[in-house]
Amino acid sequence: MSEEYLVWQAAPTLAGLKTGNLFPCKYEDYEDLKREICAVNRLLCKKGLRLIPLRRSDKQALLYLYRPARLRADLSAPEAAAILQREGYGDCREEHCLHELMRRLQRFADFPHEIGLFLSYPPEDVRGFIEHKGKGSKCDGCWKVYGDESRARELFRKYKACTDSYCRRKAAGAPVDELAVAG
Repeated sequence: MSEEYLVWQAAPTLAGLKTGNLFPCKYEDYEDLKREICAVNRLLCKKGLRLIPLRRSDKQALLYLYRPARLRADLSAPEAAAILQREGYGDCREEHCLHELMRRLQRFADFPHEIGLFLSYPPEDVRGFIEHKGKGSKCDGCWKVYGDESRARELFRKYKACTDSYCRRKAAGAPVDELAVAG
């Protein structure tokens, strides 16, 4: 996995605009990928970021770059915690929720709908998606919007601008650890 790919897939998380980004990563040898993940973590942990594999299949892994402190706050918010409880998570602590999410991702081909809570989607939109089974949203962008459409459109714009800017900076030679914002 190249630094360019990481930046392209997760710039808003690197910039501190989002809690996490989820993205696929092809690999030939899983041991090599694990070494690459460790190298990324050595660079980014001092900035409050962590990269983990959530699921793997033959020659592809689903990676999650996230900010643990922010994830703890997101998952403990009342509406998010209520969604997680309804979806059967029981314990809303970060580590427990990540383990449960990994279990669900390994067990089922489809993404569990509550995954949006791990990606900075507004809880009202996650709840709306679950209740409406993905239909009848106000708009679609990075996620389906059921709540504040103008706020969501502004976030979509910010995420795209961030990704464009970070990709330009990376192409100009900026190392990923300098692009990552501490937090």
